[in-house]
Amino acid sequence: MRSTTLRACGLSGAKVDYVRDLARHVLSGELDLPRLRRLEDEEVREAITAVRGLGRWTADMFLMFHLQRPDVLPVGDLGLRRAVQRAYAIDEPKPAELQRIAEPWRPYRSMASLYLWSSLSLPR
Repeated sequence: MRSTTLRACGLSGAKVDYVRDLARHVLSGELDLPRLRRLEDEEVREAITAVRGLGRWTADMFLMFHLQRPDVLPVGDLGLRRAVQRAYAIDEPKPAELQRIAEPWRPYRSMASLYLWSSLSLPR
């Protein structure tokens, strides 16, 4: 697909490059999408973040929503951090603090994250 077509869809120049890098990784077999299902969570993160423009957040969302892994805590997600901030009355929770708070939620941290995201739509 041409860059102009992707740009017309609203992608920035950088995102066009990222989409192309993702396509290259998939087409070359470097990122074997069907194989990801058989890998451990951290291995999936490593495979996904090897693609330029894809980071930890993208890998965590893939684990949670595509692979339906039950114990993912997306500490880089702003919504999750806001929900924890509201639920626990703390200012700007850092990733290490989120990990500590979420430890008792194992092995269902994905479900806890879904509930926390949902709580953001509740009145304060």
